[in-house]
Amino acid sequence: MYGACVMWSQYIKSAFGIWVLSIANGASAGEVPAVGVDLEPSAASMRVYGSAEPPHGFVSFCQENPAECAPNSNVDMRPAATPQHLRELDELNRRVNREIKPEPDLEHYGVNEYWTLPMDGRGDCEDYALLKRHELMRLGWPSSALLITVVRDERGEGHAILTAHTAEGDLILDNKVNEVRLWSSTPYQLLLRQSAANPRAWSSLAPTRDLAPLPIAVLRQHH
Repeated sequence: MYGACVMWSQYIKSAFGIWVLSIANGASAGEVPAVGVDLEPSAASMRVYGSAEPPHGFVSFCQENPAECAPNSNVDMRPAATPQHLRELDELNRRVNREIKPEPDLEHYGVNEYWTLPMDGRGDCEDYALLKRHELMRLGWPSSALLITVVRDERGEGHAILTAHTAEGDLILDNKVNEVRLWSSTPYQLLLRQSAANPRAWSSLAPTRDLAPLPIAVLRQHH
């Protein structure tokens, strides 16, 4: 899809990220920083500004994989960030990042943008996100809480991540970073995200930018 979908070893630590890993590793309540649960709702969750056209690659993915895009009846259900849930997010993010080899769509499939579950062990950023979403749904997470999100990364390039929409805030699973982080602890500019009400619908996260019908591949800035 684009060169931004590669793994990196340097990542940003946040107080919330430290809290997540502390719980996942079995720290006692007295050892866990309180910042992760005391954040104001406005800081903990992304703000949605309206509807947006879905990425073209996602539309094709849903046509080929309708079960992955079926609406969930629990549209208002946001799982609590319990130690078990945080551990599931952390372990899955690390495992998929480790097991999938990064490879751009153009090299892999001969096209600029192709969304799929990377069952052959190779894929780029949206494929990592789709696989994490798929595996978490198998663990019992509702699809309404697992939202593919499109951003501009720290280099100004298009990038796809998975948002876990929990009661305590929006957590990011990213193929560039092994840590699970609060969305506001990333260096990214938010653009658009799946709707919690309908996986096939997308919402704008950018109040002043018309994103439709821009495919993710076009988001890359060529230098």
